[in-house]
Amino acid sequence: MAKQRRRPVRRRDRKGAATSSRRKPCPYCREKIAQVDYKDISALRRFISDRGKIRSRRITGACRRHQSQIARAVKRARELALLPYVAEGSGDRGERGERGGRGDRDRDR
Repeated sequence: MAKQRRRPVRRRDRKGAATSSRRKPCPYCREKIAQVDYKDISALRRFISDRGKIRSRRITGACRRHQSQIARAVKRARELALLPYVAEGSGDRGERGERGGRGDRDRDR
């Protein structure tokens, strides 16, 4: 008797059937804004994480066209010192960062 193969479970099948698979609408397409403005800092801050990284399309819900414009606008605003490249230091991390460096291993010996 032949061994039956199970059909591989796709990611969207695993998550839960109750949620809809519809993406959230792009905030710029919803407002019918054609071009992202690099001078609109309050709007661009929504697309930057607390560490200063540009958030992905999956998180922001922006369409491909506007996401590339957002990335370009954030980079342009950083260049003009309107936005920081990295987040402000909180001071709770150690000297070598939160993962620790060689100093952690030397103390145990």
